[in-house]
Amino acid sequence: MKRIVIAGGMGAGKSATSEHLISIGWSVIDADEIAHEVTQPGAAAYAALRDAFGDAVLNADMTIDRAFLADVVFHDRTALRRLNAITHGHIGAEILRRLDEATGAACFVALPLFRPEHRDLLHLDEVWAVLVKPETALARLSELRGFSLEDAQSRLHNQMSNEERAAIVDRVIWNEGSLDELHEQLDAVLKESGLADG
Repeated sequence: MKRIVIAGGMGAGKSATSEHLISIGWSVIDADEIAHEVTQPGAAAYAALRDAFGDAVLNADMTIDRAFLADVVFHDRTALRRLNAITHGHIGAEILRRLDEATGAACFVALPLFRPEHRDLLHLDEVWAVLVKPETALARLSELRGFSLEDAQSRLHNQMSNEERAAIVDRVIWNEGSLDELHEQLDAVLKESGLADG
């Protein structure tokens, strides 16, 4: 079974890519969903997050206030490093567990923060990156997802550049066009990879 990561920054189209792959029959493990799971009360990373960031990071129901935490870490690189140190090990272990249980010709992992060491940690076969120009990502975050311009710029500034991301992946998929064009590109890439049927 091939293990393929889908990487990409905010606003690039990872979710649209995952949705298309799922719609044609492929399994997709979503790192963001796992991040949400491991930070729930009683889950692996919850206590450490509360210890690191204090009760200010909690909602009234004692769950992690993800919007507040995101606002903190995307404006403070030290806080972002602290968050990553707490959560990444737990997220990686759960991704690996699900990959080991997966069946079929391939399983995909939507992994926004892909790093070169993930190749060995997750026993990956390929890494694909969905990329857009910075101005496209900025427009999507502000117009489609409701971020303020300042917030969107801050979050994008804290991510890898397209050049950095392209240098560490096997294949780049540019998502500057319509949803149909993205789907056509993905179908072509799947066919080239010998994965025409999910």
